[in-house]
Amino acid sequence: MVELVKIGKDSSLEQRERFLVAEGIQHEAGVFLHTCNRVECYRGQGKVANEVVLHLFRVVSGLDSAIIGETAIVNQVKTAYQKAACTQKLDKSVHKLFQTALAVGKRVRRETGISEGAMSHSQAVVDLLIKQNTDFSNLRITIIGVNKLNEKIIQFLINKGATAIFIGNRTFEKASLLAEKYQSTALRFNRLPDILKHTDVLVSATSAPHYILKSDAFAATQPITIFDLAVPRDIDPTIAELSNVQLFNIETIEQSLEHNLKARKNKVRLAEEIIQRELERFQKHMTYGTK
Repeated sequence: MVELVKIGKDSSLEQRERFLVAEGIQHEAGVFLHTCNRVECYRGQGKVANEVVLHLFRVVSGLDSAIIGETAIVNQVKTAYQKAACTQKLDKSVHKLFQTALAVGKRVRRETGISEGAMSHSQAVVDLLIKQNTDFSNLRITIIGVNKLNEKIIQFLINKGATAIFIGNRTFEKASLLAEKYQSTALRFNRLPDILKHTDVLVSATSAPHYILKSDAFAATQPITIFDLAVPRDIDPTIAELSNVQLFNIETIEQSLEHNLKARKNKVRLAEEIIQRELERFQKHMTYGTK
């Protein structure tokens, strides 16, 4: 029998560590799946219980994740399976289980769209630009603030083809280090007014206790999309009254994320139906050896 040995997702770090030692799972023959919030081992041979199949199908489909429909788990499961397949002699039932699970996860995402829509602030910024049919390769982008949020946004922008990125920060050395990392241009704050005259997209996320930009910092004719992700706000909200300015603040972004989360939750039922059909198909194949 192929069994699943696991510890609950809500277990503490200490409990997970003790579990690994007690079970000896790290040296167990089987597929060992160890992520930030799960410790699981699929081991054994022969028949695979329904609850084991159902669990793995749900995991790979993103239904068992903290963020419904997240995609990172797919590569994590694939990597765990490939590693085990290369270093151990897995039972044919285990091979079939994981190969089918990966295919099911792909089908669920394709047919339900459960992984669509940004689920992080950084993704939401880029998604809003995508909805505007933006040509990222032609954008002139200014980023204000050196932090994890802005760095993630830079990564997404570059992945979409952006090349003209300027990074500003109160501490110029920090801006220089981040700019060097992503082949971008660091700018000193005293150059900001000139840079903004030629900026298409502005992203600001600093810890400043007051507005760092007011309406007089922007040219009256240069179209610009602004993302103010700071709390308290970096950008004077009256800037939105300018006809050439489109302003999104953190509240707008979080409303978008909430909408996407509700949309994903609404797709769970359809995903569950697909998984149930695939479960029946899998067990039929394992019993009769036919597809």
